[in-house]
Amino acid sequence: MTRDPRQIQLEIDAARESLAATLDNLTYRTSPTRLKAKGRAAVERFLQTPAGKATVGAVGLLVTIAVVQKIRHRND
Repeated sequence: MTRDPRQIQLEIDAARESLAATLDNLTYRTSPTRLKAKGRAAVERFLQTPAGKATVGAVGLLVTIAVVQKIRHRND
């Protein structure tokens, strides 16, 4: 059974367009700039939650303790 060359060409063109759309979608989804912005937004959302605020407070407390320890050891 032979296939019509025009039909084959139409199928090839459709497949090419589909692959191009898929590639464009993957390029968009994996864009470093977009991923960076998405990550930053997620961190900002987390920092607005009670758990995020507690985390920032705990880290601040640990840094303060470490700085005070360094200052005390310098003066000894």
